[in-house]
Amino acid sequence: MEEVRGKHVLLRFDGQRCIHARHCVLSRPDVFVPNVEGEWIHPDRATPEELAELAHACPSGAITYERLDGGPGERAPVVNLVRVREHGPLAVHGELTIAGQPARRATLCRCGQSANKPYCDGSHTAAGFTATGEPATRPSAPLARRDGPVTITPIQNGPLRCTGALEVVSGTGRTVERGDKLFFCRCGQSANKPFCDGTHKRTGFTADGEPPASRSKP
Repeated sequence: MEEVRGKHVLLRFDGQRCIHARHCVLSRPDVFVPNVEGEWIHPDRATPEELAELAHACPSGAITYERLDGGPGERAPVVNLVRVREHGPLAVHGELTIAGQPARRATLCRCGQSANKPYCDGSHTAAGFTATGEPATRPSAPLARRDGPVTITPIQNGPLRCTGALEVVSGTGRTVERGDKLFFCRCGQSANKPFCDGTHKRTGFTADGEPPASRSKP
């Protein structure tokens, strides 16, 4: 984790979480200056509001900030979302707790190849992972509450268990599923992506997480 303190904002960058570095570089090349020796993050070259906008646009949560001027920090969204990315990870936005750690935004591996599970590290590209970003719509009723805490727990050698109000949307924004307890594939082999169908048991998928005996079956 890199921390750079400016006059008005403390900017943080987590390189292990970053999978879309060029987004911030292309948006503000004066703030994020690539391929230089020494300091490459310059928070004082943008206003606090501009830095907040940059952070909010980062799907992986690699960029976070702390206002030093008394301004507001990042708030939880009014709708918790899981966006299914074409041939890529699940982009989650909400009042999250992931493997015991708080977060607002994260990109979670669904190819099974990341060396930084449960987070995506870009391995899906080299692995040639293919999975549609437009899965079929599943019947679901509107949620009574669309915000609030969401707990995401990686199950040992199994899926991601998500509890709390979540809406799953396709790459084009179509609602795929809504629920308060969902299981997402992270072995990369499910025939029902992005959801778990138990294939991890047959393929011998291995990954750290909560012991499976302490969960309900998906």
